[in-house]
Amino acid sequence: MEGVADASMRRLLTNQGGFDLCISEFIRIVDMKLPTRVFYRSCPELHNECKTEAGTPVRIQLLGQEPNWMAENADRAIRLGSHGIDINFGCPSRTVNKNKGGAALLREPESIYQIVKKVRETVPSCQTLSAKMRLGWDCKSRCVEIAQAIEEAGANELTVHARTKEEGYKPPAHWEYIKLIKDSTTLNIIANGEVWNKDDYIRCQEVSGCDDIMIGRGAVTIPNLAQHIKGAPIMPWADVIRLMIDYGGFETLGDKEKYFPQRLKQWFKYISKQYPESEPLFTEIRSIKETQHIVQMLNEVNKNNNSHVLTRTLSVS
Repeated sequence: MEGVADASMRRLLTNQGGFDLCISEFIRIVDMKLPTRVFYRSCPELHNECKTEAGTPVRIQLLGQEPNWMAENADRAIRLGSHGIDINFGCPSRTVNKNKGGAALLREPESIYQIVKKVRETVPSCQTLSAKMRLGWDCKSRCVEIAQAIEEAGANELTVHARTKEEGYKPPAHWEYIKLIKDSTTLNIIANGEVWNKDDYIRCQEVSGCDDIMIGRGAVTIPNLAQHIKGAPIMPWADVIRLMIDYGGFETLGDKEKYFPQRLKQWFKYISKQYPESEPLFTEIRSIKETQHIVQMLNEVNKNNNSHVLTRTLSVS
């Protein structure tokens, strides 16, 4: 998730447990082999055997339309330590699409085939080559054709976001089309889209026929969603506040401080879907631009939460 699942968020969420693999934010490939610093900046986990602090493997995702340059950069990512390569054919961003990247390529299955084939020729067979796609640009009629092109080009895995580009993120997700793709290929298919809680997870598995599910926005909405799916209770609001404080600590290192206010406000938009308690606090911080002011407010809320717990404990005693 571009602009959401950065290294700090990956660290935060995988520390809650339950994840088998993380995909990095995409690295945009145009017409050159990018310097190593770009890969380390996008995926600092490369310094740790390409694993998060919790030990969750990270796979670097590339986005681009030129097969040779995609292959060159895939080779560099693998040599740096990425756990396989993922190729993005699903991003619906207008900026990305107008430059013939992401979901724009869904209109050209042959171009998708050429990109995957060239990357597969470069990435060793012992490494996983995966792709992510949507069901099409504005209709779903070619979804099987696209998936089969990815398979024939040599990919091992395919994550399917169960909407077209034009459908964006509007509910519902059409999981039944994932089942159609799964029945038409031998790829390991991973279902994605509209999995916000454990019930969604179970229904997605039933409808798509997939054992493996990729959770995106849902993981940001319920920070322990992966563990919740495995039976843990949903994380209480007080613990979410503490996570936000931790996130502030990660994001204010180095030159990232300037991005923290916007990143946190973006996170709040997801959090509010599960935690209505977040709305008053979001209203307060919405107009604040100074990182330290926001962190101070979060610490104050955390302090008050702890005081309430102590008061209740003393009352019971």
